[in-house]
Amino acid sequence: MKTFLVLIAILAGLVISSMSVLSDETPALTSIQSATSGDSAGKFSGPGNDSPALQQSNPLDPAAATQAWLDSVPRDKREKSDAYFEGGYWLILWNYLVAAGISILLLSSRISARLRDFSVRLTRYKTLQVACYSALYLLLVYVLSFPLNVYEHFFREHQYGLATQSLSPWFREQLIGLGITLILGPIFFIVLYAVFRRAPKTWLIWGTGVAVVFSFLLLFIAPVFIEPLFNTYKPLTKPEISEPILVMARANQIPVKQVFEVDASRQTTRVSANVSGILGTTRIALNDNLLKQCTVQEIRAVMAHEMGHYVLNHGAKLLTYLGIFIFIGFALTRILFDCAVRRWGDKWGVRGIADPAGLPLLVLIFIALVFVAIPFETFVHSLRTLLGLIGIGVLRTLALILRVLGNGCRHFPRVQGKAGSVPDVYGRPQYAENHSNGES
Repeated sequence: MKTFLVLIAILAGLVISSMSVLSDETPALTSIQSATSGDSAGKFSGPGNDSPALQQSNPLDPAAATQAWLDSVPRDKREKSDAYFEGGYWLILWNYLVAAGISILLLSSRISARLRDFSVRLTRYKTLQVACYSALYLLLVYVLSFPLNVYEHFFREHQYGLATQSLSPWFREQLIGLGITLILGPIFFIVLYAVFRRAPKTWLIWGTGVAVVFSFLLLFIAPVFIEPLFNTYKPLTKPEISEPILVMARANQIPVKQVFEVDASRQTTRVSANVSGILGTTRIALNDNLLKQCTVQEIRAVMAHEMGHYVLNHGAKLLTYLGIFIFIGFALTRILFDCAVRRWGDKWGVRGIADPAGLPLLVLIFIALVFVAIPFETFVHSLRTLLGLIGIGVLRTLALILRVLGNGCRHFPRVQGKAGSVPDVYGRPQYAENHSNGES
Protein backbone atom coordinates (compact mmCIF):
# COMPACT_ATOMS: atom_id res chain seq x y z
CA MET A 1 0.00 0.00 0.00
CA LYS A 2 2.86 2.41 0.77
CA THR A 3 4.34 1.71 -2.64
CA PHE A 4 1.02 2.45 -4.29
CA LEU A 5 0.57 5.73 -2.38
CA VAL A 6 4.09 6.88 -3.28
CA LEU A 7 3.42 6.25 -6.96
CA ILE A 8 0.08 8.07 -6.79
CA ALA A 9 1.86 11.05 -5.21
CA ILE A 10 4.44 11.05 -8.00
CA LEU A 11 1.74 10.89 -10.68
CA ALA A 12 -0.26 13.65 -8.99
CA GLY A 13 2.79 15.90 -8.90
CA LEU A 14 3.50 15.09 -12.52
CA VAL A 15 -0.03 15.99 -13.62
CA ILE A 16 -0.03 19.23 -11.61
CA SER A 17 3.33 20.29 -13.03
CA SER A 18 2.18 19.56 -16.57
CA MET A 19 -1.08 21.48 -16.47
CA SER A 20 0.23 23.78 -19.21
CA VAL A 21 1.04 21.00 -21.62
CA LEU A 22 -0.27 21.00 -25.14
CA SER A 23 1.04 19.02 -28.02
CA ASP A 24 -2.25 18.65 -29.84
CA GLU A 25 -2.33 20.00 -33.35
CA THR A 26 -5.26 21.34 -35.32
CA PRO A 27 -6.92 18.80 -37.53
CA ALA A 28 -5.14 19.51 -40.78
CA LEU A 29 -7.30 20.81 -43.58
CA THR A 30 -6.98 19.09 -46.87
CA SER A 31 -6.40 20.98 -50.06
CA ILE A 32 -10.04 20.20 -50.80
CA GLN A 33 -11.17 22.04 -47.69
CA SER A 34 -8.72 24.93 -47.95
CA ALA A 35 -9.52 25.52 -51.61
CA THR A 36 -12.62 27.43 -50.61
CA SER A 37 -11.13 29.21 -47.60
CA GLY A 38 -10.81 32.47 -49.48
CA ASP A 39 -14.47 32.42 -50.49
CA SER A 40 -15.65 31.48 -47.03
CA ALA A 41 -13.51 34.21 -45.53
CA GLY A 42 -15.30 36.75 -47.69
CA LYS A 43 -18.68 35.46 -46.61
CA PHE A 44 -18.18 34.89 -42.92
CA SER A 45 -15.22 36.97 -41.78
CA GLY A 46 -13.95 40.48 -42.05
CA PRO A 47 -12.95 43.44 -39.93
CA GLY A 48 -16.52 44.66 -39.73
CA ASN A 49 -17.77 41.38 -38.33
CA ASP A 50 -15.75 41.91 -35.14
CA SER A 51 -18.06 44.77 -34.11
CA PRO A 52 -20.11 43.82 -31.03
CA ALA A 53 -22.97 46.02 -32.29
CA LEU A 54 -23.05 44.18 -35.63
CA GLN A 55 -22.88 40.80 -33.89
CA GLN A 56 -25.77 41.83 -31.64
CA SER A 57 -27.93 43.06 -34.52
CA ASN A 58 -27.07 40.07 -36.76
CA PRO A 59 -26.62 37.02 -34.52
CA LEU A 60 -24.70 34.18 -36.17
CA ASP A 61 -26.60 30.99 -36.92
CA PRO A 62 -23.86 28.30 -36.76
CA ALA A 63 -25.93 25.67 -38.55
CA ALA A 64 -26.82 28.02 -41.42
CA ALA A 65 -23.26 29.31 -41.70
CA THR A 66 -21.88 25.78 -41.78
CA GLN A 67 -24.37 24.67 -44.41
CA ALA A 68 -23.61 27.76 -46.50
CA TRP A 69 -19.93 26.92 -46.43
CA LEU A 70 -20.57 23.27 -47.32
CA ASP A 71 -22.74 24.35 -50.24
CA SER A 72 -19.83 26.40 -51.55
CA VAL A 73 -17.64 23.28 -51.87
CA PRO A 74 -17.87 21.67 -55.33
CA ARG A 75 -19.42 18.21 -55.28
CA ASP A 76 -16.37 16.45 -56.74
CA LYS A 77 -14.10 17.93 -54.08
CA ARG A 78 -16.49 16.99 -51.30
CA GLU A 79 -16.64 13.41 -52.57
CA LYS A 80 -12.85 13.29 -52.72
CA SER A 81 -12.61 14.59 -49.16
CA ASP A 82 -15.16 12.03 -47.93
CA ALA A 83 -13.25 9.23 -49.68
CA TYR A 84 -10.00 10.31 -48.00
CA PHE A 85 -11.39 10.31 -44.48
CA GLU A 86 -13.48 7.16 -44.92
CA GLY A 87 -10.40 5.41 -46.27
CA GLY A 88 -8.59 6.54 -43.14
CA TYR A 89 -11.07 4.59 -41.04
CA TRP A 90 -10.26 1.45 -43.01
CA LEU A 91 -6.55 2.10 -42.47
CA ILE A 92 -7.13 1.89 -38.72
CA LEU A 93 -8.28 -1.69 -39.28
CA TRP A 94 -5.43 -2.54 -41.66
CA ASN A 95 -2.80 -1.10 -39.31
CA TYR A 96 -4.18 -3.20 -36.47
CA LEU A 97 -4.22 -6.36 -38.60
CA VAL A 98 -0.65 -5.78 -39.83
CA ALA A 99 0.66 -5.08 -36.31
CA ALA A 100 -1.17 -8.11 -34.91
CA GLY A 101 0.09 -10.29 -37.77
CA ILE A 102 3.69 -9.21 -37.15
CA SER A 103 3.42 -10.03 -33.44
CA ILE A 104 1.91 -13.46 -34.14
CA LEU A 105 4.59 -14.16 -36.76
CA LEU A 106 7.45 -13.27 -34.40
CA LEU A 107 5.99 -15.47 -31.66
CA SER A 108 4.89 -18.52 -33.65
CA SER A 109 8.10 -18.68 -35.72
CA ARG A 110 10.21 -18.26 -32.55
CA ILE A 111 12.02 -15.33 -34.19
CA SER A 112 11.45 -13.38 -31.00
CA ALA A 113 13.01 -16.17 -28.92
CA ARG A 114 15.99 -16.29 -31.28
CA LEU A 115 16.51 -12.55 -30.94
CA ARG A 116 16.44 -12.99 -27.15
CA ASP A 117 18.96 -15.83 -27.31
CA PHE A 118 21.24 -13.77 -29.57
CA SER A 119 21.13 -10.89 -27.07
CA VAL A 120 21.97 -13.27 -24.21
CA ARG A 121 24.99 -14.60 -26.11
CA LEU A 122 26.09 -11.05 -26.87
CA THR A 123 26.20 -9.86 -23.25
CA ARG A 124 25.54 -11.19 -19.77
CA TYR A 125 24.05 -7.92 -18.49
CA LYS A 126 20.25 -7.91 -18.37
CA THR A 127 20.04 -4.22 -19.22
CA LEU A 128 22.13 -4.59 -22.37
CA GLN A 129 20.22 -7.72 -23.34
CA VAL A 130 16.96 -5.76 -23.27
CA ALA A 131 18.54 -2.89 -25.21
CA CYS A 132 19.90 -5.24 -27.89
CA TYR A 133 16.66 -7.20 -28.22
CA SER A 134 14.39 -4.13 -28.34
CA ALA A 135 16.55 -2.41 -30.99
CA LEU A 136 16.44 -5.49 -33.21
CA TYR A 137 12.71 -5.93 -32.57
CA LEU A 138 11.88 -2.32 -33.48
CA LEU A 139 14.01 -2.52 -36.63
CA LEU A 140 12.34 -5.76 -37.71
CA VAL A 141 8.84 -4.38 -37.09
CA TYR A 142 9.67 -1.29 -39.15
CA VAL A 143 10.87 -3.40 -42.08
CA LEU A 144 7.84 -5.72 -42.00
CA SER A 145 5.35 -2.84 -41.78
CA PHE A 146 7.11 -0.69 -44.39
CA PRO A 147 4.83 -1.61 -47.35
CA LEU A 148 1.73 -0.34 -45.53
CA ASN A 149 3.69 2.63 -44.20
CA VAL A 150 4.85 3.77 -47.66
CA TYR A 151 1.34 3.37 -49.07
CA GLU A 152 -0.39 5.20 -46.24
CA HIS A 153 2.04 8.07 -45.78
CA PHE A 154 3.48 8.53 -49.28
CA PHE A 155 1.47 7.14 -52.20
CA ARG A 156 -1.95 7.79 -50.68
CA GLU A 157 -1.02 11.33 -49.63
CA HIS A 158 0.14 12.09 -53.18
CA GLN A 159 -3.02 10.50 -54.58
CA TYR A 160 -5.14 13.05 -52.72
CA GLY A 161 -2.81 15.99 -53.39
CA LEU A 162 -1.71 16.37 -49.77
CA ALA A 163 2.03 15.60 -50.12
CA THR A 164 4.77 17.64 -51.76
CA GLN A 165 7.85 15.46 -51.15
CA SER A 166 9.43 13.07 -53.62
CA LEU A 167 10.29 9.57 -52.45
CA SER A 168 13.94 10.32 -51.64
CA PRO A 169 13.43 13.14 -49.06
CA TRP A 170 10.40 11.31 -47.65
CA PHE A 171 12.46 8.17 -47.08
CA ARG A 172 15.28 10.24 -45.55
CA GLU A 173 12.86 11.60 -42.96
CA GLN A 174 11.62 8.07 -42.33
CA LEU A 175 15.19 7.05 -41.52
CA ILE A 176 15.50 9.99 -39.13
CA GLY A 177 12.33 8.87 -37.38
CA LEU A 178 13.60 5.31 -37.24
CA GLY A 179 16.86 6.52 -35.70
CA ILE A 180 14.97 8.40 -32.98
CA THR A 181 12.88 5.28 -32.31
CA LEU A 182 15.99 3.10 -32.04
CA ILE A 183 17.42 5.50 -29.45
CA LEU A 184 14.37 6.25 -27.30
CA GLY A 185 12.65 2.85 -27.66
CA PRO A 186 15.40 0.77 -26.01
CA ILE A 187 15.67 3.31 -23.18
CA PHE A 188 11.97 2.92 -22.45
CA PHE A 189 12.09 -0.88 -22.60
CA ILE A 190 15.19 -1.03 -20.39
CA VAL A 191 13.31 0.77 -17.61
CA LEU A 192 10.07 -1.13 -18.21
CA TYR A 193 11.72 -4.57 -18.08
CA ALA A 194 13.69 -3.56 -14.99
CA VAL A 195 10.30 -2.95 -13.38
CA PHE A 196 9.08 -6.35 -14.58
CA ARG A 197 12.11 -8.06 -12.99
CA ARG A 198 12.24 -6.19 -9.70
CA ALA A 199 8.52 -5.81 -8.95
CA PRO A 200 6.90 -9.08 -10.07
CA LYS A 201 3.76 -8.46 -8.00
CA THR A 202 3.29 -4.70 -8.43
CA TRP A 203 4.75 -4.13 -11.91
CA LEU A 204 1.44 -2.92 -13.32
CA ILE A 205 1.51 0.07 -10.94
CA TRP A 206 5.16 0.95 -11.49
CA GLY A 207 4.92 0.18 -15.20
CA THR A 208 2.09 2.69 -15.51
CA GLY A 209 4.25 5.30 -13.78
CA VAL A 210 7.14 4.60 -16.17
CA ALA A 211 4.90 4.96 -19.24
CA VAL A 212 3.34 8.24 -18.03
CA VAL A 213 6.71 9.76 -17.06
CA PHE A 214 8.21 8.74 -20.40
CA SER A 215 5.25 10.34 -22.24
CA PHE A 216 5.73 13.50 -20.17
CA LEU A 217 9.41 13.66 -21.10
CA LEU A 218 8.57 13.21 -24.77
CA LEU A 219 6.24 16.21 -24.59
CA PHE A 220 9.07 18.17 -22.98
CA ILE A 221 11.85 17.35 -25.43
CA ALA A 222 9.87 17.09 -28.69
CA PRO A 223 9.57 20.83 -29.49
CA VAL A 224 13.24 21.49 -28.70
CA PHE A 225 15.10 18.41 -29.93
CA ILE A 226 12.88 16.27 -32.18
CA GLU A 227 10.68 18.54 -34.30
CA PRO A 228 13.62 20.68 -35.56
CA LEU A 229 15.11 17.50 -37.09
CA PHE A 230 12.25 17.49 -39.62
CA ASN A 231 11.46 21.18 -40.11
CA THR A 232 12.99 24.63 -39.74
CA TYR A 233 11.42 26.88 -37.13
CA LYS A 234 12.02 30.63 -37.39
CA PRO A 235 10.37 33.67 -35.80
CA LEU A 236 7.38 34.96 -37.75
CA THR A 237 8.35 38.29 -39.30
CA LYS A 238 4.84 39.56 -40.08
CA PRO A 239 3.72 41.70 -37.11
CA GLU A 240 0.20 42.07 -38.54
CA ILE A 241 -0.18 38.33 -37.88
CA SER A 242 2.08 37.72 -34.88
CA GLU A 243 0.96 40.67 -32.73
CA PRO A 244 -2.76 39.72 -32.56
CA ILE A 245 -1.71 36.16 -31.72
CA LEU A 246 0.58 37.37 -28.91
CA VAL A 247 -2.26 39.55 -27.58
CA MET A 248 -4.44 36.43 -27.47
CA ALA A 249 -1.63 34.52 -25.74
CA ARG A 250 -1.18 37.18 -23.07
CA ALA A 251 -4.92 37.36 -22.49
CA ASN A 252 -4.96 33.62 -21.88
CA GLN A 253 -1.77 33.57 -19.77
CA ILE A 254 0.25 31.51 -22.25
CA PRO A 255 3.97 32.10 -21.52
CA VAL A 256 5.28 32.88 -25.02
CA LYS A 257 7.07 35.95 -26.34
CA GLN A 258 7.19 35.21 -30.06
CA VAL A 259 5.43 33.23 -32.76
CA PHE A 260 7.26 30.75 -34.98
CA GLU A 261 6.77 29.82 -38.60
CA VAL A 262 7.54 26.25 -39.72
CA ASP A 263 8.29 25.25 -43.31
CA ALA A 264 5.73 22.43 -43.52
CA SER A 265 5.05 23.16 -47.20
CA ARG A 266 8.10 21.12 -48.20
CA GLN A 267 6.26 18.04 -46.92
CA THR A 268 2.52 18.70 -47.19
CA THR A 269 -0.21 21.02 -48.44
CA ARG A 270 -2.12 20.81 -45.13
CA VAL A 271 -2.62 23.85 -42.92
CA SER A 272 -1.99 23.53 -39.20
CA ALA A 273 -0.78 25.29 -36.06
CA ASN A 274 -0.06 24.30 -32.49
CA VAL A 275 0.74 25.49 -29.00
CA SER A 276 3.19 22.93 -27.65
CA GLY A 277 5.80 22.40 -24.97
CA ILE A 278 6.01 22.56 -21.18
CA LEU A 279 8.29 23.90 -18.43
CA GLY A 280 9.81 26.73 -20.42
CA THR A 281 9.62 25.07 -23.85
CA THR A 282 6.13 26.37 -24.68
CA ARG A 283 5.86 27.88 -28.13
CA ILE A 284 3.31 28.85 -30.76
CA ALA A 285 4.01 27.61 -34.29
CA LEU A 286 2.10 28.18 -37.52
CA ASN A 287 2.96 26.29 -40.67
CA ASP A 288 3.62 28.31 -43.80
CA ASN A 289 0.63 26.79 -45.59
CA LEU A 290 -1.67 28.39 -43.03
CA LEU A 291 0.01 31.76 -43.58
CA LYS A 292 -0.27 31.48 -47.37
CA GLN A 293 -3.81 30.12 -47.66
CA CYS A 294 -5.76 31.82 -44.87
CA THR A 295 -6.79 35.33 -43.89
CA VAL A 296 -5.76 36.97 -40.61
CA GLN A 297 -9.23 36.31 -39.18
CA GLU A 298 -9.02 32.63 -40.14
CA ILE A 299 -5.56 32.36 -38.60
CA ARG A 300 -6.85 33.89 -35.38
CA ALA A 301 -9.73 31.40 -35.36
CA VAL A 302 -7.27 28.51 -35.70
CA MET A 303 -5.10 29.91 -32.90
CA ALA A 304 -8.14 30.43 -30.66
CA HIS A 305 -8.84 26.72 -31.08
CA GLU A 306 -5.24 25.80 -30.22
CA MET A 307 -5.10 28.12 -27.23
CA GLY A 308 -8.34 26.59 -26.01
CA HIS A 309 -6.51 23.25 -25.82
CA TYR A 310 -3.77 24.89 -23.76
CA VAL A 311 -6.03 26.85 -21.41
CA LEU A 312 -8.22 23.80 -20.78
CA ASN A 313 -5.11 21.74 -19.94
CA HIS A 314 -5.83 19.07 -22.53
CA GLY A 315 -2.20 17.95 -22.45
CA ALA A 316 -2.34 17.19 -18.73
CA LYS A 317 -5.73 15.55 -19.12
CA LEU A 318 -4.36 13.45 -21.96
CA LEU A 319 -1.55 12.25 -19.72
CA THR A 320 -4.06 11.43 -17.00
CA TYR A 321 -6.31 9.47 -19.36
CA LEU A 322 -3.25 7.76 -20.81
CA GLY A 323 -2.18 6.69 -17.33
CA ILE A 324 -5.63 5.29 -16.56
CA PHE A 325 -5.76 3.42 -19.86
CA ILE A 326 -2.26 1.98 -19.41
CA PHE A 327 -3.07 0.87 -15.87
CA ILE A 328 -6.22 -0.91 -17.04
CA GLY A 329 -4.25 -2.31 -19.98
CA PHE A 330 -1.53 -3.66 -17.71
CA ALA A 331 -4.14 -5.18 -15.40
CA LEU A 332 -5.73 -7.03 -18.31
CA THR A 333 -2.31 -7.85 -19.74
CA ARG A 334 -1.29 -9.51 -16.50
CA ILE A 335 -4.20 -11.94 -16.86
CA LEU A 336 -4.02 -12.49 -20.63
CA PHE A 337 -0.23 -12.67 -20.76
CA ASP A 338 -0.01 -15.31 -18.05
CA CYS A 339 -2.78 -17.37 -19.68
CA ALA A 340 -1.07 -17.21 -23.09
CA VAL A 341 2.32 -18.17 -21.65
CA ARG A 342 0.87 -21.13 -19.78
CA ARG A 343 -0.71 -22.41 -22.99
CA TRP A 344 1.82 -21.49 -25.70
CA GLY A 345 4.91 -20.37 -23.77
CA ASP A 346 6.93 -23.51 -24.53
CA LYS A 347 6.02 -23.33 -28.21
CA TRP A 348 6.98 -19.65 -28.46
CA GLY A 349 10.02 -19.84 -26.18
CA VAL A 350 8.56 -17.20 -23.83
CA ARG A 351 9.22 -17.70 -20.12
CA GLY A 352 7.31 -14.85 -18.49
CA ILE A 353 6.55 -11.14 -18.41
CA ALA A 354 10.20 -10.30 -17.62
CA ASP A 355 11.42 -12.21 -20.69
CA PRO A 356 12.12 -9.80 -23.59
CA ALA A 357 11.00 -12.52 -26.01
CA GLY A 358 7.46 -11.85 -24.76
CA LEU A 359 7.46 -8.27 -26.06
CA PRO A 360 5.46 -9.17 -29.22
CA LEU A 361 2.80 -10.75 -26.99
CA LEU A 362 2.72 -7.62 -24.82
CA VAL A 363 2.33 -5.47 -27.95
CA LEU A 364 -0.34 -7.79 -29.36
CA ILE A 365 -2.46 -7.50 -26.22
CA PHE A 366 -2.09 -3.72 -26.05
CA ILE A 367 -2.91 -3.00 -29.69
CA ALA A 368 -5.99 -5.22 -29.34
CA LEU A 369 -7.09 -3.15 -26.33
CA VAL A 370 -6.47 0.09 -28.25
CA PHE A 371 -8.46 -1.17 -31.22
CA VAL A 372 -11.38 -2.24 -29.04
CA ALA A 373 -11.27 1.10 -27.18
CA ILE A 374 -11.74 3.21 -30.35
CA PRO A 375 -15.58 3.08 -30.30
CA PHE A 376 -15.51 3.66 -26.54
CA GLU A 377 -13.47 6.84 -27.06
CA THR A 378 -16.13 8.10 -29.48
CA PHE A 379 -18.82 7.31 -26.90
CA VAL A 380 -16.91 9.21 -24.19
CA HIS A 381 -16.52 12.22 -26.50
CA SER A 382 -20.26 12.21 -27.22
CA LEU A 383 -20.99 11.88 -23.51
CA ARG A 384 -18.76 14.87 -22.71
CA THR A 385 -20.60 16.91 -25.35
CA LEU A 386 -23.96 15.91 -23.87
CA LEU A 387 -22.82 16.78 -20.35
CA GLY A 388 -21.58 20.14 -21.63
CA LEU A 389 -25.00 20.91 -23.13
CA ILE A 390 -26.67 19.83 -19.89
CA GLY A 391 -24.32 22.14 -17.99
CA ILE A 392 -25.25 25.07 -20.23
CA GLY A 393 -28.92 24.29 -19.63
CA VAL A 394 -28.37 24.24 -15.86
CA LEU A 395 -26.63 27.61 -15.96
CA ARG A 396 -29.41 29.15 -18.02
CA THR A 397 -32.00 27.76 -15.60
CA LEU A 398 -29.99 29.22 -12.73
CA ALA A 399 -29.97 32.59 -14.48
CA LEU A 400 -33.73 32.50 -14.85
CA ILE A 401 -34.21 31.63 -11.18
CA LEU A 402 -31.90 34.46 -10.09
CA ARG A 403 -33.74 36.93 -12.28
CA VAL A 404 -37.07 35.79 -10.82
CA LEU A 405 -35.67 36.31 -7.32
CA GLY A 406 -34.85 39.88 -8.29
CA ASN A 407 -31.04 39.90 -8.10
CA GLY A 408 -30.18 37.97 -11.24
CA CYS A 409 -29.20 40.97 -13.31
CA ARG A 410 -26.69 42.04 -10.71
CA HIS A 411 -25.18 38.67 -9.74
CA PHE A 412 -25.47 36.34 -12.72
CA PRO A 413 -22.47 37.70 -14.69
CA ARG A 414 -20.26 36.72 -11.77
CA VAL A 415 -21.81 33.26 -11.55
CA GLN A 416 -21.33 32.80 -15.28
CA GLY A 417 -17.69 33.88 -15.11
CA LYS A 418 -16.92 31.40 -12.34
CA ALA A 419 -18.90 28.47 -13.67
CA GLY A 420 -17.97 28.68 -17.36
CA SER A 421 -15.60 25.88 -18.33
CA VAL A 422 -14.70 27.13 -21.81
CA PRO A 423 -12.21 30.03 -21.93
CA ASP A 424 -13.34 33.12 -23.84
CA VAL A 425 -10.38 33.06 -26.19
CA TYR A 426 -12.16 35.46 -28.55
CA GLY A 427 -13.53 37.86 -25.94
CA ARG A 428 -10.40 38.21 -23.81
CA PRO A 429 -8.11 39.09 -26.73
CA GLN A 430 -10.67 41.72 -27.89
CA TYR A 431 -10.72 43.14 -24.37
CA ALA A 432 -6.91 43.19 -24.27
CA GLU A 433 -6.72 44.89 -27.66
CA ASN A 434 -9.24 47.57 -26.64
CA HIS A 435 -7.39 48.37 -23.43
CA SER A 436 -3.96 48.26 -25.06
CA ASN A 437 -5.23 50.99 -27.43
CA GLY A 438 -6.47 53.09 -24.53
CA GLU A 439 -10.12 52.22 -24.95
CA SER A 440 -12.34 51.68 -21.95
